Amino acid sequence: MTYIEILESYNLSTLQWLAISFAVFILGVSKAGLKGISIFIVIIMAFVFGEKASTGVLLPMLIIADILAVTYYNQHANWSIIKKLIPWMIVGVLVGVWVGNDISEMVFKRLMAIIVLISVGIMLFTERLQTNNMPNNKFFSAIMGFLTGFTTMVGNLAGPISNVYFLAIRFKKNEFIGTAAWLFFLINLFKLPFHIFVWETVTVKTLVLNSVLIPASIIGFFTGAYIVKLISNVNYRKFILIITAIAGILLFIR
Repeated sequence: MTYIEILESYNLSTLQWLAISFAVFILGVSKAGLKGISIFIVIIMAFVFGEKASTGVLLPMLIIADILAVTYYNQHANWSIIKKLIPWMIVGVLVGVWVGNDISEMVFKRLMAIIVLISVGIMLFTERLQTNNMPNNKFFSAIMGFLTGFTTMVGNLAGPISNVYFLAIRFKKNEFIGTAAWLFFLINLFKLPFHIFVWETVTVKTLVLNSVLIPASIIGFFTGAYIVKLISNVNYRKFILIITAIAGILLFIR
């Protein structure tokens, strides 16, 4: 099949093309630092391609946006935190690969929604107490790392979970974005072979579709980077908390 024939084989309507282009634009905005809005991307892509198939379509776009993010925010990454979380995230991804074909999507989404909302509640509580003990707890780090890896493999829904952890650490804006950028770049690369060889959700056909959507991701990233510069550290924390709470609610009712 030719390049054009592969694109035509998707049989996407004009509205669907606009929807996925908008989703990829929002993906770029999210990777630039406006964390938490990724839930909207997942919903749009799942609506167009289906739950599982959409994860394969989305993953290469995530990696492309990750490359932009690690390049732009590289100097702000906190590698001690990355090294602490990565092993547990890898375990979470492997468990996600194992159970991903069998777990009920409805049960998964409701469970994740409950976890996100409880996590937001904990964050609001610690914000009031001005405590910083939770992120130093090894058990807390292990649980959050595992859940982040598991949810990113099964449904690309790790954003709300990781947001809660980074808020608990009380990262400043750029350190939050830079650390998250490298963390997800590494874990998304780790996920790629499983999507290609195990789930077979990343194929030549999906990569052709990805190639058309790259400009939307780039435009979204630099739009997001500009917006992030206008937001103070205090307002950034409030924004992430609010968006993360909304993401949890949307997961629950979706």
